[in-house]
Amino acid sequence: MGCGPRATLVGMIELDLEDVRVLGCLLEKERTVPDSYPMTLNSLVTACNQSSNRWPVVSYDAGTVQRTVDGLKDAGLVRFVHPSHGERTTKFRQVIDERLALLPTEAAVLCVLFVRGPQTVAEIRTRTERLHAFDSAEEVEAALEGLAGREQPLAERLDRRWTHTFAQAEAPTAAGAAPASKSALEERIAALEAKVEHLYSVLGEQPPPP
Repeated sequence: MGCGPRATLVGMIELDLEDVRVLGCLLEKERTVPDSYPMTLNSLVTACNQSSNRWPVVSYDAGTVQRTVDGLKDAGLVRFVHPSHGERTTKFRQVIDERLALLPTEAAVLCVLFVRGPQTVAEIRTRTERLHAFDSAEEVEAALEGLAGREQPLAERLDRRWTHTFAQAEAPTAAGAAPASKSALEERIAALEAKVEHLYSVLGEQPPPP
């Protein structure tokens, strides 16, 4: 597939960083903007290159994304939806959740790890709100343990953070890049944000916009 670092997956599937970013974006948009899913090539390029809610930030061109979805199709992780009923553009949908029999909780966790890199449990819970509403940090941990406990683990713990095992990015070196680990203060803030969101859900109210 692409040219980034690789890791072997179930059935000798190999994924690289481009594959992981594309799959993460497909998982995310399927759950957050279902009306515009499956995705066109242009919308998938835009999703991959978002500067917010992404780490590392990338700049893929259409050729890179097309080659990536071609490879993922051959691996049985992406399906092409060909034009019909007046449509002109081929679209793409992920099937990694089917291929790996992922629970909704596991798919949400992997999505965040795919597009945002290593995360603490509190960060995962906060950032999966639109993907799956976890009731507690323990539910997030249960999903992570389920992924890590497979015969071929799909997630692993790195100190206080968790990461997926498909393909790992190099440690960031560019100025302004996301750090490999966050301060205790940032982790406490993320945990408090998760608690506030949970309280709003208990009360049946929507939190105020940021």
